[in-house]
Amino acid sequence: MGLVRYMAKEVLKEIGNRSREFYEFVLPPVDMYLDGDDLIVTIDMAGFDKKGIKLRIKGNILSINAKREDEYDGTMIWRQRPQVIDKKIRLPADIKEGEEEISSAKFSQGVITLKIPIKHTGKDINIE
Repeated sequence: MGLVRYMAKEVLKEIGNRSREFYEFVLPPVDMYLDGDDLIVTIDMAGFDKKGIKLRIKGNILSINAKREDEYDGTMIWRQRPQVIDKKIRLPADIKEGEEEISSAKFSQGVITLKIPIKHTGKDINIE
């Protein structure tokens, strides 16, 4: 019976690893909307400490890097939430020159809010 129990634990561990890898690929959820001359970006980072999160903008690509400290106490644990996030997101607007270095973001209740100044390319066209 020991071999069957060992194999069952290994299969469950592998399922947990694959599940976590999937969530690391699709997470974190990100919402973006325009507010005048700013692009507002909200990023759900529940369970991550703000000290473990790094954000960077280069061109119109937002990079999100985060690492969660492992709280393993020796008991059997199956995680589905990601331990590490490394995601790049194309922003839907061009960033104003010199604004690529966003130095501040608000972190409240596991949600990061960025306010990014954008530049307008072209002019609006009125429809009659």
